[in-house]
Amino acid sequence: MRLTTRAMSLGLGALHTCAVVCGTACSRPTTGSGASLDASAASAASTSPSNGANGAPDPILALGPDAMARAIYKELVEIDTSPEHGTSEAAHAMAAHLRAAGLSDVYVVGPSPTRMNVVARLRAAPAAASDVNKPVLLLAHLDVVEARREDWSVPPFELTEKEGYYYGRGTLDDKAMAAIWVATLLRLAREHAALSRLSRDVLLALTADEEEGEENGVAWLLENAGASHVRDAAYCLNEGGGGEIRGGRNVAHEVELTEKLEESYELEVTERGGLAAEPRKDNAIYRLAAGLARLAPLEFPFATLDITRDYFTKMSAVESGPLAADLRALGATKSRDGRPDPRIAARVAAASPWFNSLLRTTCVATLADAGHGESSLPERASAIINCRIMPGDEPDAVLAAIVKTVADPRIKITAKYHPSPAPPSPPWPELMTAFERITHEMWPGAAVVTTMLPGATDGKYLRAAGIPTYGVSGLFYDLDDEREHGKDERLGIKQFEDGRVFLDRLVRALVLP
Repeated sequence: MRLTTRAMSLGLGALHTCAVVCGTACSRPTTGSGASLDASAASAASTSPSNGANGAPDPILALGPDAMARAIYKELVEIDTSPEHGTSEAAHAMAAHLRAAGLSDVYVVGPSPTRMNVVARLRAAPAAASDVNKPVLLLAHLDVVEARREDWSVPPFELTEKEGYYYGRGTLDDKAMAAIWVATLLRLAREHAALSRLSRDVLLALTADEEEGEENGVAWLLENAGASHVRDAAYCLNEGGGGEIRGGRNVAHEVELTEKLEESYELEVTERGGLAAEPRKDNAIYRLAAGLARLAPLEFPFATLDITRDYFTKMSAVESGPLAADLRALGATKSRDGRPDPRIAARVAAASPWFNSLLRTTCVATLADAGHGESSLPERASAIINCRIMPGDEPDAVLAAIVKTVADPRIKITAKYHPSPAPPSPPWPELMTAFERITHEMWPGAAVVTTMLPGATDGKYLRAAGIPTYGVSGLFYDLDDEREHGKDERLGIKQFEDGRVFLDRLVRALVLP
C-alpha cells in the first residue's frame, strides 16, 4: 500500500462556501496546481430526491438492500481506478447516487482532475448534532492496484460470479467496503423515520491514492478541511479489520486499532556501462543481485505489544494442540521490552505468514529495475525493499540493519519516505459494545479480537490528526487464500452479503438511539 503523499494546501475554504450557498449549480472553480472543487455536486436544490444529476430516475434507489449494494459493487469494480486511470469517474458516479437520494452535502474534490474524492454528509437534526455527538466517518478508498488481463483467469475489471465468489480487482481491497458504505448512506437518507432519529451526522469519504501515488485523498482532505468536513469526525470506521475463516469456520472477527509503520528503501548501483560485447567485472546488475541475496535471509527480533498479546491470547482458544499452547505463552509475555521467548515465537511465526507479520519487523524486495538495452552493459540497477516496522522499532535502526547486511558501500541505500508513527486508537466503548453484540448474533462462536494490521491504510493519517480510526469490515476471508493485490482477487458472495448486513447494523447502532 502507499506510503506518503504530496498533499497540497490550496485554500479551498472559500470554494467550499460557494458550493454550500449556491442554490443552483455553480460554475466549476479551479485553483492552482489543477486542484478543483466540483461545486455542482453540492447543489441538490435543482435535483429531485429520486433523480440523478441529469434528471432521470436513479434505478439503484428502487432496489432492495442486497441488490442495491451489489449493483454499486459491480459499478465500482467495473470502473478501472488503477493508477493509470485514477478515481474521478468512480467519485462522480457515487456522488450522482448520493445526490439522487436527496443528500444536500455532496462534494467531489481533489488536487487534480484524475485524483478526485467524494465526501458526503448526512445531517442529523440540529438538536442532535453537537460537540458531544460529533459525526462518525465512514471511509473507503476507490483506487486499486494494477491488474493485467493476461495474468488473470477472468477479466479483472468485470465483476465475475464464479464458484461462490465475486472476482475482480478491488473486490476485497477496497470496493466492497466502498459499495456497502454508499448503500448504507443511501438507505438512511431515504428512510424518513431513520432520519428523524439520527443522533449524529454521518460522514462518508471515498478517496484516491491509498494504494500508491502522490495525491493521497485522506491526507489532502485533512489539509483542506474546509472543503471536506473530515476533521469534524469523532472517529472513523475504515478498512483494516475483518474476519478470519479457518477450515470453513468463521473463527475470529477483528477490530484493528493500530498498524505497522511502512517505509521503503531504495538500493541503487551505478556503473559506467559500455558494450555488452566487452563485459567487465563492474556490472551493476550482478552487484545489486549479490547485495539482495545477502539481504534475503535478514530477520528482525521478535516483539509483542499489548494489542498483539491480547490477540494471541484470544486466538489460543481458536487453535488447538501445541500451537494453542504457544499462542497462550506469547499472550502471557511479561518482559519489559515485549520480547517473547524466541523459541516459542519462532514456532508461531513458522505456522503462518500472518502470525510472523504480527511478531516482527519485516522487509522484502518488491521492485527491481536495471539496464537500458540488451546489447549494453547496465549503467544503473535499483531495487525497492518494502519494510513494515513494528511499533517500538526505529526506522533508522532498520536502515542500519539493511546497510550492515548488504555490506557493500557501492550500493547506495536511501530511505524514501521517513514516515512518522501515529498513536494506536483506544477502544471506543460504544463501538466495541455494538461490534461484539452484532458479531455474536451473526457469527456465534467467532472470537472478537483487537489487533495490529501488518499492512498500511489511510488510518495512519487520521490517527496522526487526532481522529481515532478503527478497522472494521465485517468481511470474512480465508487467510490461507488472501488475494489482495494479487491474481484473481476475490471475495465470497455470502461474505459480501453478510458484511453488508453487519456494517449496516453497526452504523445504525452508532447513529440511531
